[in-house]
Amino acid sequence: MIKMDISMVLFLYLLSTAVFLLLIWSFFDFGTKLKTFSSDEKYVWHCPICTLTYVDSKNDEISNCPRCGSYNQKLKNKQGE
Repeated sequence: MIKMDISMVLFLYLLSTAVFLLLIWSFFDFGTKLKTFSSDEKYVWHCPICTLTYVDSKNDEISNCPRCGSYNQKLKNKQGE
């Protein structure tokens, strides 16, 4: 039989609990992805009222400026966006 004192039993208990929690956390966190920033020009907007340049990937034609609240329309360029 293996003889252990109380400090060794407590250490093994805490270590196994920490490893178990780490495995559970990594299992559930594995499926989530970080949001990535797209520097694509179609998401970059420029407000002519307050001159703020901001990113809005939700809207295609009209966007609401986060600073002044004005509505901005995407300008079509000559390359056929």
